[in-house]
Amino acid sequence: MEPTLETTLYPPVKRFLESLGLEAKGEIRGCDIVALDGGEPVAVVIAELKETFTLELVLQAVERTAACDEVWLAVRASKRGRGRENDSRVKKLCRYLGFGLLSVFGSGRVEALVEPAPWRPRLDKKRRSRIVDEHRKRKGDPVMGGSTRLPQMTAYRQQALACAAALAAGPARPRDLKRASPDAPKILQRDVYGWFTRVERGVYGLSEGGKAALLRWKADLPGTPPEATAAA
Repeated sequence: MEPTLETTLYPPVKRFLESLGLEAKGEIRGCDIVALDGGEPVAVVIAELKETFTLELVLQAVERTAACDEVWLAVRASKRGRGRENDSRVKKLCRYLGFGLLSVFGSGRVEALVEPAPWRPRLDKKRRSRIVDEHRKRKGDPVMGGSTRLPQMTAYRQQALACAAALAAGPARPRDLKRASPDAPKILQRDVYGWFTRVERGVYGLSEGGKAALLRWKADLPGTPPEATAAA
């Protein structure tokens, strides 16, 4: 049988698995490689071969998990190390799923990029807190999921609009706006969007940019009737 691109990966991956003390054989009931140890009960290791890291390779590995103790994904090493196997997100995915990841070089060398092991990502408490905080502060549900190309109506923008709407009636002090916007002092001082201008010390007014924002985001202003938002 004429060797395919994937079958050329078989000998080096077989040698790698056997270096771990396993006995490896090819094409066992649809699996590219099955390797067993000499223990009792026997440990079953399955390796799947692909030229490049693909979704199909991951799906194959997921299908194998119920029938084995370990899964290795083996792909050909890309030139200059720019292939997907070296993408940190791919490695993270393999760790999350508990799969091992092998990079096979033309010389026959095999490099283990990820070891197969149960893994749980380290909890990012700061990021988690920010997500919860944004959810709680945001009024209503103003942004449809999947809307990535437009400026998003975040809780911060909602409060900035509340400040702008209040200042439309005339200059005011930050403390006067805290009822409508709890973070008014910080929002006015930072002026992230360029909507505000300092009239005098401790007193802020609405800039031309702020007036334009009130027109642009009219449907999202505090107190806007739902039918006006739907019409916008």
